[in-house]
Amino acid sequence: MEKRGLTTYRKVSEWRPLAQITFVAMFAAAGCATGTALSSPADARILPMAAPEDLGMSSERFERLDAAMQRYIDADMVAGVVTLVARKGEVVHLKAQGHRYIEGGDRMSTDDIFVIMSMTKPIVSTALMMLFEEGYFLLDDPISKYMPEFADKEVVLEIDGGVQRVQADRPITFRHVLTHTAGVDPARNLLSEEERATPRGGATLEERLVAQGSFPLAFHPGDEWRYGSSTNYVALLVERISGQSLDVFLRERIFEPLGMVDTHYNVPASKVDRVTAVYSPSGPGNTIELRSAPATREQPTRYFGGTAGLSSTAGDYFRFSQMILNGGELNGVRLLSPTTVNLMITNHTGDLPIYIKGADAYGFGLGFTMLTDPDRSRQAVTPGTFGWGGAYGTVFWIDPVEDMVSILMMQMAGYGHFTLRQDFPNLVMQAITESYHSGKQAIRGYEPIPR
Repeated sequence: MEKRGLTTYRKVSEWRPLAQITFVAMFAAAGCATGTALSSPADARILPMAAPEDLGMSSERFERLDAAMQRYIDADMVAGVVTLVARKGEVVHLKAQGHRYIEGGDRMSTDDIFVIMSMTKPIVSTALMMLFEEGYFLLDDPISKYMPEFADKEVVLEIDGGVQRVQADRPITFRHVLTHTAGVDPARNLLSEEERATPRGGATLEERLVAQGSFPLAFHPGDEWRYGSSTNYVALLVERISGQSLDVFLRERIFEPLGMVDTHYNVPASKVDRVTAVYSPSGPGNTIELRSAPATREQPTRYFGGTAGLSSTAGDYFRFSQMILNGGELNGVRLLSPTTVNLMITNHTGDLPIYIKGADAYGFGLGFTMLTDPDRSRQAVTPGTFGWGGAYGTVFWIDPVEDMVSILMMQMAGYGHFTLRQDFPNLVMQAITESYHSGKQAIRGYEPIPR
């Protein structure tokens, strides 16, 4: 029977491999690339777990993590959190605290579903890199190879108080959209009156992007790093190359093979009792107020974005993260080559400032950011640690040196007034009692690639 919100530790040796728990008839037919048959969704939510002490971490020190999260909850700064830490493929910490939905009196459970916002980006970037491995493009190919609407772009510049348009020095490439260096988000005030009047909506991602295809760029591709809608172009490229809608591609090529049974663009009505409410800071004390209650859409969306849109659980995102940490494979299912994973977690942006982190301590790869200068970082994580976060407070880190995945799930639309997300990795790292820093490293990015 499935048990929600329960963390149980056993010795590593007492657990069957996860493949035996969650998958049956894996690769039953020869040559089947993604042949998975889940015994049941409930079984797929079972995680391989071990006592922290078995993997060089401390149960007592994890209590510090729990206590810090509880302080934020008690201060009414966040409704609830789920934290997950895994080492060497085994979950050593899984904790639900606070409420999923305060107004309904619903406590948080470890398998509750969160809107992950920009944590959609690494998944969609992975999808495009799977097509890269099939030979459909090179990283420095122009995206106009599959999206002719985006050929021959102009750049809009503000010079001496005036607006000038010039031809882009170079085309937008696959590398540019994967690294947020494409310049696809020009300032609205620099657009023409006709462009400002162009509808920004659209029932599908393709309709929205094609409508904006004539818009100028904010800068010459590759000259700056500017966080924005680049991964929407990644998503449309997946659709154009594969001939499938993004939701179908992700479900068939990533979610089902990895057993990510609770990751959706449209969360089924049967799971609404596990959807987490979103809160916002309010008033002088920034205490929380309800922003959106758990609900399912009356009409399923047809807009499958790359920048955001997915909902998921800590357990599902662990599976995705562990696949990346393993070099593209999980439980006998290989989605990527280790060489491709290394390419993705390598800094492709040189010394361009990744300003969203608040310090020049990070580089950006193909869907992930990575720590390059620990002396400038606010988090005490290992150099080469990579990951990303979402606008509602979710965040994940993958540490190849310590062979560790860390995931924080919360739902706050506004959290700049407290440091919970910065505290989380520090509290995870202090729970390590046996460091692997001098041992054999797992998957790790290559040396920085010059721009």
